Amino acid sequence: MSVKPAHFVALLGTKGGPAIRPDSSMPTSNLLVLNGKEIVVDCGLGVTKGLVDQGMQLKNVSLIFISHLHSDHYLELGPLLHTAWTAGLKTPVDVYGPAGLSDYWHAFLVSMKADIDLRIDDEGRPDLTKLVTFHVIDEGDVYSTDDIHVSAIRTEHPPLVDCFALSFKTSDTHVVFSGDTAPITAMEDFARGADLLIHEAMLESALPALLARVGNGSDKLMAHWLKSHTFAHDAAKTASRANVKALALSHLIPSDDPDYNQQHWQDAVQHHWKGKLYVGHDGLRITLPIQD
Repeated sequence: MSVKPAHFVALLGTKGGPAIRPDSSMPTSNLLVLNGKEIVVDCGLGVTKGLVDQGMQLKNVSLIFISHLHSDHYLELGPLLHTAWTAGLKTPVDVYGPAGLSDYWHAFLVSMKADIDLRIDDEGRPDLTKLVTFHVIDEGDVYSTDDIHVSAIRTEHPPLVDCFALSFKTSDTHVVFSGDTAPITAMEDFARGADLLIHEAMLESALPALLARVGNGSDKLMAHWLKSHTFAHDAAKTASRANVKALALSHLIPSDDPDYNQQHWQDAVQHHWKGKLYVGHDGLRITLPIQD
């Protein structure tokens, strides 16, 4: 039986945006394991299956972070928690995210009230409503134990204001998730010297074809991409200036265009980043510390 490393990141869903199409990857979700502690970062569509595929027992879910309230980052939070409950969850779960996230949870509980009440009465399940606690995050320190420290900064992702990058540190490991963001200089200090920066990325030349493929968006959608997200080459510049040990591109826009492959992403960053590069795909596991 193989032993899992004490530190690793699994990119469960690497697609930017909420839509899925035949042969596409899934929206954003991640599993971060630090000192054996399993941490879920974002809960886009597909997170539950992604966690199981990584060998996680859903009944052990205990700590979840949501970066912001776009559906591709929290649509499956409720179903994940409910499914974990049906899989044996009976211990507390702490969810950290922007203000308003608990409103989603309460509405989910209302939508599933008949099922939840039935399972409590008929199957003897614990009360799901009492297992989950929500914590509103802001910039600065977010979460801390003896061996894990989490902090946040606001990113540039209009029209949302409460959108956060997240830094996870132990005594020997530092992992940063950029969240959704336009390029910001604050990210350079935030990720300074990190073992791994997981940064969102777009391919500039692929955007017109993507807009046409979406089909029901206007020029407003293109404007949103350009002011609220980061081109791959700019993510590479951020990683280089922050002197991180490795860069992983995720939340890829686009991730499902057959005319673009891993080589296009590598070409987009090659003049700005010379270090270890991971082009995200669903299920990619990155073991820490980074191996040359």
